[in-house]
Amino acid sequence: MLARIWSASLFGINAVKVGVEVDVSGGLPGIVVVGLPDTAVQESRERVRAALKNAGYAFPMRKIVVNLTPADLRKEGPSFDLPISVGILAASEQVNLELLEDYLFLGEVSLDGTLRPIAGVLAIAATARSLGIKGLVLPRDNAQEAALVDGLLVYGFKHVADVADFLNQPHRYSPIKVDGLEELTCTQPNGLDLKEVKGQSHARRALEIAAAGGHNLIFVGPPGSGKTMLARRLPSILPPLSFAEALEVTQIHSVAGLLRNQGSLIRDRPFRSPHHSASGPSLVGGGTFPRPGEISLAHRGVLFLDELTEFKRDVLDFLRQPLEDGQVNIARTRQTVCFPAQFTLVASTNPCPCGYFGDTLQPCSCSPRQRESYWAKLSGPLMDRIDLQVGVNRLKPEEMTHQSAGESSLEVRKRVQIARERARNRFEQAQLTLRCNAELQSRHLKQWCQLDESTRVLLEAAIRKLGLSARATDRILKVSRTIADLGDSATLQMSHVAEAIQYRTIDRMQ
Repeated sequence: MLARIWSASLFGINAVKVGVEVDVSGGLPGIVVVGLPDTAVQESRERVRAALKNAGYAFPMRKIVVNLTPADLRKEGPSFDLPISVGILAASEQVNLELLEDYLFLGEVSLDGTLRPIAGVLAIAATARSLGIKGLVLPRDNAQEAALVDGLLVYGFKHVADVADFLNQPHRYSPIKVDGLEELTCTQPNGLDLKEVKGQSHARRALEIAAAGGHNLIFVGPPGSGKTMLARRLPSILPPLSFAEALEVTQIHSVAGLLRNQGSLIRDRPFRSPHHSASGPSLVGGGTFPRPGEISLAHRGVLFLDELTEFKRDVLDFLRQPLEDGQVNIARTRQTVCFPAQFTLVASTNPCPCGYFGDTLQPCSCSPRQRESYWAKLSGPLMDRIDLQVGVNRLKPEEMTHQSAGESSLEVRKRVQIARERARNRFEQAQLTLRCNAELQSRHLKQWCQLDESTRVLLEAAIRKLGLSARATDRILKVSRTIADLGDSATLQMSHVAEAIQYRTIDRMQ
């Protein structure tokens, strides 16, 4: 007898509907899986055989052929265990066939029949809804995640026997409901607050501008000056995720398999901090079956690269295209996958190999040649894409012992949200889909960053003295626009542009 079950396979951060055809017929006993299965899918034969026997079902001692369609699409992972199990039960007439056309079946099966969670359920649920599928049947640990997608009936089960009972007596079970908006409002603070940072008013101001405009930022300073401490507090002043953004972030983390021990919805903006030994594929994504890298896991959040000059130069150059386009394309022989990568880059580095060039408390022991070689690790095109280059000095003894706290993250976040709202209103009036000033294009700068004569002369002088490229000049104008929004100014003033020029520390050093 032939039975057809519907399942799905991941393709980037999206999914493709897959048919699982199971034929039980005469011949030597055994299971054959065809349709470009990977090793994990091939091994499902033994898992399914043991699971059905241990669950108390009769395993057909006949030839079983499992065909995964479309046949030219590579299938991977253990998520096909459950649909293959259900297909064998259906083809051997141990469960009813009525519901098989209406639902997608997903899940890994243990040898005792227990269902284990899988990765990418949110992406599969979104695809199922777009295809008009009625619902999903999957492991209970994945049910909360799948139920975030409206318009689907989601049933979560602990054991393959429960799935069989559902197919035979569906009226006994109720779908799982989740209120995504309610979950989003349950966000808890991560405990990091700007009020813990003593002094560093210049760096705090730059952090606020970066949050208000979505600008990339680098801190340059000696060891112990607070660069990492400042960077780790950037998420605390960013606006909270909207529900649509939270779904985007959750979908990416789901595909990467990072949701199993978390809640069903990611509520906080991501903060990713890879080690400087990270490879290019781990940073931008890749693999035989492409998976999201650190820049995609930081989507809608912050990518922090500590000790930037310790990263390999070719690895850093991988960031140039994603920083410009907000996405990364991974090309393989059989497929090309696009991952979103709209993140705020925050980096930190010492000013020289010994770390004390320009420090007022300890002299530098590096030669000019050593410093030149040190900065040569960072390419000009990459630094052009960093809007704010901020020098951070070590605190003086009297500043270290000062007990008064600075502004809290909550106070700064209020100003950031107001500035972003001003920018959003400007974009909506122009019918643009931009999120923040960092995404402005050259044609937008002509409209919203007009300069008077004295301000234009100031900017031209900065371009000549610092040797700024056209891209770096555009970045200065974008930062100026954000500073104006923070100051509730509809037009750019000379003070806004002058402050933006001050945030080109590395250009001035070189």
